[in-house]
Amino acid sequence: MPSVVGLLEQHELAARRRVDGLREEADRIQAELAAAELEWQEWAIARRRVDTVLAPDDGATAEAEFTADPRDAEVPSMRWDGAKPKSQVPVWRQGLAWSVLSVDYQRILTALADRARLHQGPLTCQEMAAVFGMDVVPARVEALRSKAKRLVARGWLAEQQPGRFTLAAGVSGPGDGS
Repeated sequence: MPSVVGLLEQHELAARRRVDGLREEADRIQAELAAAELEWQEWAIARRRVDTVLAPDDGATAEAEFTADPRDAEVPSMRWDGAKPKSQVPVWRQGLAWSVLSVDYQRILTALADRARLHQGPLTCQEMAAVFGMDVVPARVEALRSKAKRLVARGWLAEQQPGRFTLAAGVSGPGDGS
């Protein structure tokens, strides 16, 4: 006859295996969810670009109703008039003003300029989302990360440590045209 301790150890081992299996499954589902959210964002961007391309040539843009995130049911639909002006991120050069960037990019630069002015160091995208008053959820954080990485690639930001962003050398406040 097996001992009570031996039976308890067997049950504990079985429960531990089940917990480990469920954790792996949860991690897989979370990764799949993040990939699906990114795919959804890419399709939304593609749809907006197609709307822009199919806009009449007389300068007017195609108008469409869309909701930024289907989970934001309480947020009313926004009017979209084709591609946003200044949605492209130019390569940074001395004297280039922040006003060439869209408001979203300017907001990132402003947050990082404030941090630099206060000698507080780099920001992560999660911290940026919290600073901007956004829900700190993977979709929002990844959208910010995408914008920050684009700014790094164009020379506006620096990323000395993975995922931690600061203003690039030479880039200064918004009013003085860098």
